[in-house]
Amino acid sequence: MISLRPVLLILCGCVSFAGAQPTPQPSTPADAQALVDSLAPAEIDETVRALKSNFVDPNALKDQEINRATLQGLLARLRGGAVLSPGKTDAQTPAPFYGEVLANHIGYARVGSLTSENLAELDKALANFAVKKVDAVILDLRASAGGGEFQVAAEIAKRFIAKGKMMWTLHKTAARQDQTFSNDRDPAFPGMIIGLIDGETSGAAEALAAALKSKPQTLLIGQSSAGRAVEYSDFPLASGKILRVAVGEVIGPDGHSLFPGGVKPDLPVETSLTQKRQIFIASGQRGMAPFVFEAERPHFNETALIAGTNPEIELRQQRRNSEENLRDAVLQRAIDVITSVTVFQKH
Repeated sequence: MISLRPVLLILCGCVSFAGAQPTPQPSTPADAQALVDSLAPAEIDETVRALKSNFVDPNALKDQEINRATLQGLLARLRGGAVLSPGKTDAQTPAPFYGEVLANHIGYARVGSLTSENLAELDKALANFAVKKVDAVILDLRASAGGGEFQVAAEIAKRFIAKGKMMWTLHKTAARQDQTFSNDRDPAFPGMIIGLIDGETSGAAEALAAALKSKPQTLLIGQSSAGRAVEYSDFPLASGKILRVAVGEVIGPDGHSLFPGGVKPDLPVETSLTQKRQIFIASGQRGMAPFVFEAERPHFNETALIAGTNPEIELRQQRRNSEENLRDAVLQRAIDVITSVTVFQKH
């Protein structure tokens, strides 16, 4: 006798018995959003009415709960264009400026937070680069997270962008006004620029990155920026909570908005945010060179043979849990590009 069990299992997987409905499979957030986006306005109203009339828990679909769900969905959909916070929080410590000369001819400047203090430090670094006769500058914006410091961002851009160049526009729809940022002076460094960006490059730093990208002899390396190149206004709520709303967006030199897509690198290179942060902290004491250039390794020799040791094995063991394992792949790629261009120009 042939067992019907496999046949019943197959049928249960394909059809439902009379009066029963197949259990819906959970969809991914992307699938759910695509389905919601495909609904016509009449279908949205129909769906909400069906939920209100039939859902097992009527309390979950009272007007107040629907309003909460609407707000939650809007905050997610606006992708940083509106942010609800519990109230005023202590200001974060600004990320410091850091600069050095790498490989004797490349200026490295990590801008940090877009503050007037860091702008002054950048000017000092550029003066030092001129004395050292650097032929390229790496402008690292991967620690430049913030909001609307557009004036400082414009001042930084003016150090590198050609005079008379339009850098970006801050467009405010509600106010029906645009603020255009252009360079009115000669750049302090007109040579080759490599900009480093990633997902922690946000706000006015993204406008700066877009301006750099439009400059000849400039490349952006890393990962896409945060996509929050906007100007916010804060709206306090009765409870003390604050709703931050994007009231202005940055339009890049190419005429496209940077919100919410961000700035795309010319040369994508991925690196761990955790590793990058560790390197930035350690660089304050050690500089950036150890995280880019390999130190000369000790080799097995006659002295080691007599002592019964192997320096190569010992070095690997020492590095296993040390900062020597950290490598800044994005900065390394920037140096490789500059080195390749320099060699090509000499020929």
